[in-house]
Parts: sequence; structure tokens; C-alpha cells
Amino acid sequence: MADITAGAVKSLREKTGAGMIDCKNALVEASGDETAAMEILRKKGMATAGKKAGRVTAEGAVGSYIHMGGKVGVIVEINCESDFVSRGEEFQQLVKDVAMHIAASDPRYANRDDVPAAELEKERAFLLDQLKSDPKNAGKPEDVLGKIIEGRLNKFYEDNVLVDQPFVKDPSKTVGELVTEKIASIKENISIRRFTRYKMGEGIEKKADDFASEVASMVG
Repeated sequence: MADITAGAVKSLREKTGAGMIDCKNALVEASGDETAAMEILRKKGMATAGKKAGRVTAEGAVGSYIHMGGKVGVIVEINCESDFVSRGEEFQQLVKDVAMHIAASDPRYANRDDVPAAELEKERAFLLDQLKSDPKNAGKPEDVLGKIIEGRLNKFYEDNVLVDQPFVKDPSKTVGELVTEKIASIKENISIRRFTRYKMGEGIEKKADDFASEVASMVG
């Protein structure tokens, strides 16, 4: 059995957020290989999240983030199972991190279920037109094209759905995977319920002279 040092356990904990005992056990199982241990923790976290997925999340916190000196602001509600957990440092940090991510990445929906069916159908129709306009796809059956479209919808989700976006502080994981890790660490079900993102001046049409002055000030 590999000799697992305290430093190795600490390093894995810092990278994954998992508990010390879970990190040590994962390193033992992985014979000291940190990358393999991270994958073990990821799979266990997904299994834990799956078991807790049906549990009611009626507590939680509303957090905010202001960026660019007041140019962008976000309010987000993230739910958990107990008031005790909602006041904890780890949960509060998750709320802050997700709010910051929303400010930076501008998702339109929290989860895939929030995307209107009409918008998905519109995106599928657009992708189908793209495929049919490519000569390489001539003669391909509709069911084959349908499978290609479903695969390409993943890019749509990545661009528009919060939990599918690469997390800005660590693009090796999605926001959804970040939440899954926290479920495994905190031992409660967690869900991102809703958010609102404000960008100063959004939707207001600026006068041409005001816009020209703003551009001039930006270029020096």
C-alpha cells in the first residue's frame, strides 16, 4: 500500500473540497495517484448527489455579486435542506462563487428544465437547416441527423444553461459538477433555484454622440 502523506491529503482536499477522510481513502484506493483519486472522489460525489436528489431543499440563501465598479450585478438563490448548512462557510462560499460566475458568463437559464420547449425546437430547426445545407450530409436518414442535432445541442446548453457552463474559477468542471461536489462534501441536497443578472444600461438605446464619446474615452 502506498504511503499517503498528510501533505498529499491536504493537496487533494484543496483541489476537490472533499473531507479529509474521504481524500485519504481515495488516495489509498488510487495507490497515491492524485489524478486517479480525484476521479474516484468525482464518481462518489455523483453517486452521493444522485441519492440526495429527491430530498426537499426548502432552506438556503440569496447572495449577490457586483462587478466592474457597479456595471454588472447578480442576485442568486441557492437552496439546501437545513438552515444550519445555509449559514455555513462552505455553502456561503458556493453562493458567492455561483453569483460571480453568473456575472462573468451571463447564462440565460439555471437548469435545462428551465429552457422553453419552443426555444429548443427553434434551435433544433436551425441545426437541421445547417446539416441539410452541408453536402456531406446528403442522403443521411432523419434519425441519424436527429442524433447529430441532439449532440450539438450540448453546445447550446453550455452557452446558455448555468449548470452546464464551465466554472469560471476552474474550467475543468461545470457549475453543475461544482454543486455535485458540494453535495458530497456538505452531505445535503443543494439546488440552484433562480437568478437575475443586471447590466447597467442594458436595453437603453444610447444617443450616437454619447456612444461616440464613450468609445473615444475607452481608446484614450
